[in-house]
Amino acid sequence: MLSPLLALAAATAPAAATDHAAIEATCFDYVDGQLEGDPERVKRALHPDLAKRRVIGDSPDERLGLQRMSREELVDLTKRGALKTPREAWNRSCRILDVTGDAAAVRAETPWFVDYFHMGKFGERWVIVNALWHMKPRPDAQ
Repeated sequence: MLSPLLALAAATAPAAATDHAAIEATCFDYVDGQLEGDPERVKRALHPDLAKRRVIGDSPDERLGLQRMSREELVDLTKRGALKTPREAWNRSCRILDVTGDAAAVRAETPWFVDYFHMGKFGERWVIVNALWHMKPRPDAQ
């Protein structure tokens, strides 16, 4: 049995390179899946109980309003090609902000959105559990 001090050290040890690679792969499944219009790729990056939200502010129906989206809604948007983008316009990034044990914080960015993720590790698999996102103005909407 581990001593409490060793258990604490193990829980706060730096993430392995394999974790960083898996976290980044999950992030790019999410981002590239949307840009490709590949719903299965997006789906595998997401926890079944995903909480995806965007700040919309006060509205007649809600104070401190949030737009909410489930995994199924995001997968459906991807099926419809909502963010499908030609590969030459893919300027995108995934940056791991922090990893502690089975939790990670990640920032993803494309020309269309910025997402802040909370990821969880389930066995050897990392998936997006929570996402707070900001939609950038589309160039054709200006």
